This record gives sequence, structure tokens and C-alpha cells, in this order.
Amino acid sequence: MGRTVDVTELVLRDGHQSLLATRMAMADMVPICSEIDAAGYWSVECWGGATFDACIRFLNEDPWQRLRTFRELLPDSRLQMLLRGQNLLGYRHYEDGVVNRFVEKAAANGMDVFRVFDALNDPRNIRQALEAVKRTGRHGQGTICYTISPMHSVATFVDMAEQLMEMGSDSICLKDMAALLKPQPAYDIVRGIKQRCGEQTRVHVHVHATTGVTLVSLMKAIEAGADAVDTSISSMSLGPGHNPTEALVELLEGTGYETRLDKTRLLKIKKHFAKVRPRYAKFESDLIGVETEIFDSQIPGGMISNMESQLKQQGVGDRLHEVMAEVSVVRRDAGYPPLVTPSSQIVGTQAVFNVLMGRYQVMTGEFADLVLGYYGSTLGRPDPALIEVAEKQAKKGPITCRPADLLVSDWDELSATAHGLKGNDGSVEDVLTYAMFPQVAPKFLTSRASGPTDPTEESGGGNSPAVAVRRDGGLAPITTPVSYDVRIGDRTRQVTVSPA
Repeated sequence: MGRTVDVTELVLRDGHQSLLATRMAMADMVPICSEIDAAGYWSVECWGGATFDACIRFLNEDPWQRLRTFRELLPDSRLQMLLRGQNLLGYRHYEDGVVNRFVEKAAANGMDVFRVFDALNDPRNIRQALEAVKRTGRHGQGTICYTISPMHSVATFVDMAEQLMEMGSDSICLKDMAALLKPQPAYDIVRGIKQRCGEQTRVHVHVHATTGVTLVSLMKAIEAGADAVDTSISSMSLGPGHNPTEALVELLEGTGYETRLDKTRLLKIKKHFAKVRPRYAKFESDLIGVETEIFDSQIPGGMISNMESQLKQQGVGDRLHEVMAEVSVVRRDAGYPPLVTPSSQIVGTQAVFNVLMGRYQVMTGEFADLVLGYYGSTLGRPDPALIEVAEKQAKKGPITCRPADLLVSDWDELSATAHGLKGNDGSVEDVLTYAMFPQVAPKFLTSRASGPTDPTEESGGGNSPAVAVRRDGGLAPITTPVSYDVRIGDRTRQVTVSPA
């Protein structure tokens, strides 16, 4: 008892990513940075995740300049980012040279703490990025994506924590992206990590609020020895977002635990975002309140809203529950991957295809790659029959090596192409932007000089799904070939289905 609990503030990244489709403009964050900087947070998450993509796709804002601006405005804070391991901030694996350069430039532009995860919890996909972070002298946080399945247990998560510590992690993060972490498992996993890896092992816990139980989970994690927890200021919290920062402060009163947070400054931060949030109302998720059904479906709230949007576009919004049930089947068949970018998009798209066209009658190339091991290994083994189908479609066999070992260095080619684009400033940063988003970067680089756009004037409104499936020709029985455009992250591919 009598212990200080550190807090990471999420409002500048995951807070608005989860609630406002990552649309918050820098102009709405700059005015409050001085209060955030002085509030007493252990770190401030402000970059990574989907923000890089959103900056160039929707906001006409240079994400590297965003990072440099945060560095200038938050001089006394540790800046933190979410990094998708070998995927960096994109949606595929990048060769080691690209990973190394990205980490080096992120550190040089001001990043302090790198939270490194892999969508499949494959440590091989974390190692290169983590080693690159360590070479810069910054804080490398090895991350475990929490999920529930017959294959996952307290022991499997503790085992992974031990592997991450052996890789040189400075701390461990238990990351619950779907609000699945109930209080007792939170306690058991944190306690297990401390007992296995040593009481000095620094453990951070990240949860979403969607199911309504995870503020209690944070308390149990703290009782088990968690050193830090993640929250978002109350005016940008709850729903598919996170637990309120101020609620945590009040929760700990009288328990013997305390934070270093300045409640007066928290109130100023709250009021600022309370004024800002209504401007982004059209990007708000329809999911509000508590969704305990997620414990059964294990589908993150943002993924549900995206699938609902896709189905409504096709005139079959009433089939959402079928798709949600199918997600569980697809996930089982694929070996129980955690549902987080990009695996959540891949599994969700396949579930939509299964419901509309019959189970695995059409398989996306991304799902075939997932089953065949080209994204990494899952804790469970994919269904052997599904592996056969994937092999026939992909015309390649399964792999057991680290996927990035199959990639060859393409930096010279990427550099040559990027430097030839209109608006390129000749920097390594611009090459990295192009490397991660080759379809979006050319347009962004051309328009960058005109400055950021106002996202609240964006036409269409609503969440922009990470996955979009459109059936050309409606829902009539298939009598002639029908084409489907499938977008997963930055990649678009067309699938043509012939009559049965």
C-alpha cells in the first residue's frame, strides 16, 4: 500500500481514434498541450496507431510534423506511440531495413516510448522493431494483445511476457483492445508476470471501456502490482473508448494508491475537449453505453460499427448478427488470432463474404495469407481443410518461418520512386510515408503545401471503415460474374465471382 500508480493519457491518440474515427485535427489539440504537459502523466500517447494513415488520407497533415509539434509543445512529457511491429503503421509486413529506418526517424523526431505489438502475438514479428528501439536508447515496451479463446490462458500470456523481457523490453504492456479483460484475469496475469519475470518488471495495462467492467479491471491490476494504467480524459472517454482519467483518480482515493495527477489541470483538459468533441459529431460511433455482448462475440466495438456500415451499404443491414456469429467461426478456423489491426479487418471481411456468398466460397487473398502463415503464427493451428483451400487459391504453400525473412530489401527502389513524386521534400521521412501508404502518399505529397483541411467539413460523415466491401450489381442471385472491391487498410483488390 502507499504506492504511486503512473498514468498514460490517451486523448491525443487512441482517445479520438476510438471515438471519432481518428479525425481530430492538430488545431484542436495544440491549445491544451501546455496543461497536458504539466498534469503529471507518466507518458502521453500522441502518435502511431491509425493517426499516421488518417493524417495523410483525411487531414492533409504531415504526420511527421505532427510528431515534431507535439515534441515542441510537450517538452516535459514522455511521448508515446503505438507501433504494429513488423507492420509499422501500415497493413503489411515491411522488410527489416524499412523497420529500422522508421524507428530511427520516429526517435529523431521526438518519440520516447514505443509500444510494440503484433496482431497475432507472434514475438518474431516484434523482435526487429524492439531491437531498433533499443538501439536508439528509447523505451521499448513489449506488448501482449489480450484475447479469449480455448487456446489462451493466464499461462500463455505470462509465457509471452517472459519472451518479451528476454528480447530486452523495458516494460510489458497488457493491451486489451476489445474491453474483454475482466477483473480476475487482470489480477492473475499481472501477478503472474511479476512472479515469473520479477517484481521489478514494469507492467502497464491498457483497456477499453466498452463492456463496462474494465475500470474494476484496472483496480485489480493495480492491486496485483501494475505500475501504470491507460486512461482518457472524461470528455473523450467511455463507449468504444477508454475509462475516464478523473474516475481513476477518484477511484484510488482511500485505497493507499495514488496518482501524480493535478486535478485542477485535469478539469481544464476535460473542459477543452468537451468543447471540441461536438464538432466531430458525425464521426461518432453509434455504439454508446455498455455492450456486454462483446464477451460472447469478442468483436471490438469499432469493428462492429464498421461491419454494420458495410452491410447497410449493401442493403442487408439486418444480417449483422449473422456476420457477428460468423466472425467467431472464422476466427476459430484461422487458429484464434486476436482481433486487432490488421487481423480484425481480415477476419471481419471474410465473415461478411461467408454470410453473403457461402462459407469460404470466396476467400480474400489476405485471409488466405493469414491461414498460410504469411502474417505470422497463431496460437492455434488453422483448420487443415481451410489450409488446403487457401493453398489452392493463393497458389503457394504454408510457411513456418518469420514472414519478414521472405522479404528482400527494397529501400533503393522505394527511395527512387518516392523522390520522383511531386511534392517530395527529399527526406527519409517522405520515403517512409510512401513505403507505408503507396496509394495515398502521392496525392498527399502533392497537396501538402496547401496545409491541413478541416475534417468537420468532410463530405459523407460517419466512421470510415478500415475494411470496405461493395457488391457491384446489388444482391440479385448471381447469374453472371460479379465483382467485389475489397479494401483492407491501404490495399484495394477486386474479387470476381462466377455463377455456381
